[in-house]
Amino acid sequence: MMHRRTGGVGGCSTPGRVWKNQKMPGQMGNAKRTVQNLKVVAVRPEDNVILISGAVPGARGSYLVIRPAKKK
Repeated sequence: MMHRRTGGVGGCSTPGRVWKNQKMPGQMGNAKRTVQNLKVVAVRPEDNVILISGAVPGARGSYLVIRPAKKK
């Protein structure tokens, strides 16, 4: 895997192209994700905490945008 560095890609000899699903370096993460059907269990303003029931994407301590659902 060469630590995700590219070497020669799609040279002139056979097959002269890049294979489908070829493992290559790229950016992973920092994409926006939306999770539906989460329930707000409690709001504790004295601790600045909103308790949510369900799995939330992202790393610990990262920011979340909580908004009402578009689908009912």
